[in-house]
Amino acid sequence: MSWTSFSIILAGCALSMLACRVLPVFLLKGRQLAPQAQKTIGFIPPAVFAALVATDLFDPTALASGELRAFLPLIAAIPVSIVARYSKSLVWSAVVGVAAFAVLWALV
Repeated sequence: MSWTSFSIILAGCALSMLACRVLPVFLLKGRQLAPQAQKTIGFIPPAVFAALVATDLFDPTALASGELRAFLPLIAAIPVSIVARYSKSLVWSAVVGVAAFAVLWALV
């Protein structure tokens, strides 16, 4: 790939990313969205977070191997879910997640 092609692709990606992030802010500035639209947009952050977490919890190649270490993230997610549910604190959830994973890794 030549540098010209690379530069054009990079500029196109940068412009499309900028358009997707900035244009909605300017187009919706000062407008009130319908309640259904607000409710729908409210589902985006949890869905994105769930997609990011799911890729770490469910690795098909590791799970197919059948090794116990492949299931450690899933097992460590149980206490994290409990702490997150009751404390609603990201810091405590992260601390419990790291500690649970470290303890499980040391035991296995």
